[in-house]
Amino acid sequence: MKIYSSPICPFVQRVNAVLEAKGVHYEIEYVDLMNLPDWFLKISPNAEVPVLVTDNNVALFESFAICEYLEEMYSPKLHPSDPEKRALHRAWARQAATQYLVQCSTQRSATREILEEKTENFVRLFAKVDKVLGDGPFFDGERLSMVDIAWIPVLHRCDLVKTYTGFDFLNGYPKIIKWQQALLNTDALQKSVPDTFEEHFVQFYLNEERYLGRLMNAGGEQAVG
Repeated sequence: MKIYSSPICPFVQRVNAVLEAKGVHYEIEYVDLMNLPDWFLKISPNAEVPVLVTDNNVALFESFAICEYLEEMYSPKLHPSDPEKRALHRAWARQAATQYLVQCSTQRSATREILEEKTENFVRLFAKVDKVLGDGPFFDGERLSMVDIAWIPVLHRCDLVKTYTGFDFLNGYPKIIKWQQALLNTDALQKSVPDTFEEHFVQFYLNEERYLGRLMNAGGEQAVG
């Protein structure tokens, strides 16, 4: 099984986290998204990563579809067995995935004013999930679920932004911070990205063209989102 990937793509991280949570062996091959080879375009209808090539040599695309395939094929199961609860879990997982690109855009804000404007839209996501979170440590209590996996890219990047710049997207959401800390300690998160992930993240999102990059280089601040 092979994943075609990009080092900081949140959709790839989601798939990798499922594979790690299930203990499935896989290989990773990185592709240059700015110069995609013809062979990749033939197996990726949308010219996007991730693409998972199964042991039967079938190329699967779209992270949601790949995650559902892995859920059907491998244990332990990350969805609840109850159909209604499973549907709700899929809905909350989708809530996270719809915000991946919103978060990416927010992190690339050129000025403080743009960052604050985009943050206002982005944090509506946290207000929604805060209302349904229980006592944890995970979304479904003691059990790591597909909802947790979907939120890993979002909460991981929030942690990196705060660590490097002091800007806190999660300010005012202590339950989500507690959830985030539990996920940060899982293999599903830690092994879902390459060793060079933070280096790539800083180069792309925290450079001098971004307000967050200038904030980091100025020594950060005790800022809130």
